[in-house]
Amino acid sequence: MLKKTKGSFTKKLTESAVMLALTIILSYLKLLDLPYGGSITLCSMLPPILIAYRHGMLWGFGMGITNGALQLLMGINSLSYATSAAAAVAIILLDYIIAFAVSGFGGIFKGIFKNQTASILSGTAFVCFLRYICHVISGCTVWAGLSIPDTQALVYSLAYNATYMLPELIISVAGAAYLARAINFKDEGLSRIAKENAPKSHFYLKLIGAFGALAAFIADILLVAPNLQNPDTGDFDITGISATNFTALVIITVAGVLWMSAFYLICRLKSKNN
Repeated sequence: MLKKTKGSFTKKLTESAVMLALTIILSYLKLLDLPYGGSITLCSMLPPILIAYRHGMLWGFGMGITNGALQLLMGINSLSYATSAAAAVAIILLDYIIAFAVSGFGGIFKGIFKNQTASILSGTAFVCFLRYICHVISGCTVWAGLSIPDTQALVYSLAYNATYMLPELIISVAGAAYLARAINFKDEGLSRIAKENAPKSHFYLKLIGAFGALAAFIADILLVAPNLQNPDTGDFDITGISATNFTALVIITVAGVLWMSAFYLICRLKSKNN
């Protein structure tokens, strides 16, 4: 029994180390790197979330904290902007340690949803939301007056951090959906999930839905991006975001989500009827 427990611990430790290395590699694969911190990566948040789902919160928190510490070392220059020792501690905790430690909640829905896909997707969305909140708090407190204006700091922090965390959420959820349907993460040994032969029409319907969501995302970028550039200097200017038509932004985003959801729902209903 002792030998089995030791072997299980070693296996979890090895798996976590491999996934941590994958997280660091994915964090370098940036689709967009914002000038005042924050970036859109290729599912760099997924490995810690999957570890939390497979082995529990403690393992997820441990890997998340370790990841946060490594991210801090790679972005150590951000501490040079701290105006005091308290501000430096706040940056370390809110933008790195706590922001990445929340990965430990990746498996929080495992006991709520029996379906693996629903559980992992919910956990991924929840973790991304918690990380977003950490960055928003940091932005409207520590970074207020530096990269974010003092006046309406909360509004600017909500908007700025959403510019990279929303796409990060979408990419992470998409990656989680694919992996959750392809691999069985519940078993001790990972195994492939047998795929049902779906009609080609399902593939095209999902593709149309995905393109609709992508078009909405591109439209959102076109609405926001021009306002983030100072017309006189050409430099990045967060205050310009106030000129964005947020009504149109919300309508387009909701329309894109509903469009994609509708096509995926049609595929699901057709599968049940068959």
